Amino acid sequence: MRRAQSRSDVIAVFAGILLPVAVCAILIPFRLSFVDTASALVLVAVIVAIATIGNRLAGFVAAISASLWFDFFLTQPYYRFAITHRPDIEITVSLFIVGIVVTELAARNRFHRRVAEEETDYVGLIYYLSELVAAGTSAKQVIAQATAELTDLLHLRNCQYVEGSSNRRVPYIEHDGTVNLGRLRWGVRQMGLPGTELELLVQGQGQIFGRFVLEPTPGQPVSVQRRIVALAIADQVGAALTPHPPSM
Repeated sequence: MRRAQSRSDVIAVFAGILLPVAVCAILIPFRLSFVDTASALVLVAVIVAIATIGNRLAGFVAAISASLWFDFFLTQPYYRFAITHRPDIEITVSLFIVGIVVTELAARNRFHRRVAEEETDYVGLIYYLSELVAAGTSAKQVIAQATAELTDLLHLRNCQYVEGSSNRRVPYIEHDGTVNLGRLRWGVRQMGLPGTELELLVQGQGQIFGRFVLEPTPGQPVSVQRRIVALAIADQVGAALTPHPPSM
């Protein structure tokens, strides 16, 4: 999915360079009868389309390209990067500013939509695991499912469950989602999980049953939301491993 999105962003950047040129060229025969503000609105629509399908860079490139080619093709003197009339200067500057603003709005909208989709996925992960636990699925199956979920959720190279506690001094994920490396609070959101491995404890009723040994992907950022969900997954495994009193 990331590769597909990256490819789409690259295509959008090229579209941001070329599409405003093409639209301005199409408008050349109408520039004497088509007011400049109308041409600028057409170019704003192009910028909006590119910013919607691409990333922030694509929108910025489209805004710059649209402003330059609007000047070159549609304002006097034609076919020169020069503007002699003040209204044309105002329209060109406004076109650039509006292009930047709509690009930023589109980027923020994409971000919020992506966050909402991720949060829905997180709820689904925890719900599915809790359903396994509630249905009395064997601890082995719950651990296997949790291992797969953690690997994808935290962008891990490898993940395995190990019984019992460890005496090794390795980083681990705190209950608030932070990761401490000695006295240093590691910037996981920017730099990814630290070291060659770290641990996620599995507990239930105050007892440590084991731990997930995580092998992180270097430099892969992991949001605090993902770390909190990882803790919730570990808690579900802890619930599956907690002995239940015999029913009366």
